[in-house]
Amino acid sequence: MNWTLAQRADKMNPSVIREILKVTELPGIISFAGGLPSPKTFPIAEMRAASERVLTQDGQAALQYAASEGYGPLREWVANDLLKQGMQVSPDQVLITTGSQQGLDLLAKILIDAGSRILVETPTYLGALQAFTPMEPTVVSVNSDDHGVDAGDLRAKIGTGTDKARFVYLLPNFQNPTGRTMTEERRAAVAQVAIDNGLPIIEDNPYGDLWFDAPPAPSLSARHPDGSVYLGSFSKILAPGLRLGYLVAPKTLYPKLLQAKQAADLHTPSFNQRVVAEVLKDGFIDRHVPTIRALYKQQCEAMLAALDREMAGLGLSWNRPAGGMFLWVQLPQGMKAVPLLAKAVEKGVAFVPGLAFYAQDANESTLRLSFVTATVDQINTGIAALAAAIRESL
Repeated sequence: MNWTLAQRADKMNPSVIREILKVTELPGIISFAGGLPSPKTFPIAEMRAASERVLTQDGQAALQYAASEGYGPLREWVANDLLKQGMQVSPDQVLITTGSQQGLDLLAKILIDAGSRILVETPTYLGALQAFTPMEPTVVSVNSDDHGVDAGDLRAKIGTGTDKARFVYLLPNFQNPTGRTMTEERRAAVAQVAIDNGLPIIEDNPYGDLWFDAPPAPSLSARHPDGSVYLGSFSKILAPGLRLGYLVAPKTLYPKLLQAKQAADLHTPSFNQRVVAEVLKDGFIDRHVPTIRALYKQQCEAMLAALDREMAGLGLSWNRPAGGMFLWVQLPQGMKAVPLLAKAVEKGVAFVPGLAFYAQDANESTLRLSFVTATVDQINTGIAALAAAIRESL
């Protein structure tokens, strides 16, 4: 049988990261590749107890079909929690999604036509590019630096008329892949550009709670509430296996997102939603997240110390994240990360080449390191092995 594929299917590509993760399953590989939360942070006992309570108190409803918008108490919790981001939203603006990745997929379906201009950071989240690309947009990279996207270049690339950008996609806090955080001054400038030009913002914030010493500045969505969609996730603060995220949208946009959600999966699993709402209702998250921050800070400091020690004199540079799960490395001029990966794997360590995170004009001499799933000993061993691979490539 010869299946005739839709043209958009040709735009779908496998995740580079998922392919690399297959390599990390080989015995003896220390992986700095995956963006996986540390399993040490998963609240198993609390989930077990909450599951028992949900099944005992309202098991039939928990196992039944449910509203596409999501479980009411969980939507209320999200709306209340966003006050700390400076956002004032009502629960009926909250749509519970099957991971925040689904939110990106829904937004792509309702906002992008073939040829639509959309704007992204340089570099940007690979999963967003995967969600947007099948809709056949024209993806334009906006210049970015250690403080986030450049407001002047953003203004210059918005376009006009039928070529005006549909939206700009931004990760302001501890960005994936770079780990950088947008400064308050840059947020103000970017939001003003968006307001002045009627440019919608898609703000993706899966890592914002994972700060080490101080929380990041208030959200972009708080500055541009009628022109922003905010994406959040429970994957990084509870457990990714629940596949539970959410989006917050202006009331004018919400109905179409809801229709797209209904077509996609009817609703996010109601049992998962009720279990999470049960875990959250007594303030557990305020006790739990600080333990994640402390662990990740320790591991980040260990990786930075190992880089300082092992990479001295090799011509590399890297940033020093204030939170999140990643840091970004610039290799010596002329050295490419993809060939280096093969040499690093031979020495027992893996990373993600930066090439995958660029929509345009990729910098092939960059790579992403994740520090949250490796122990301090593994970090020390792995960075030493990476340094050895780099020395052999010079």
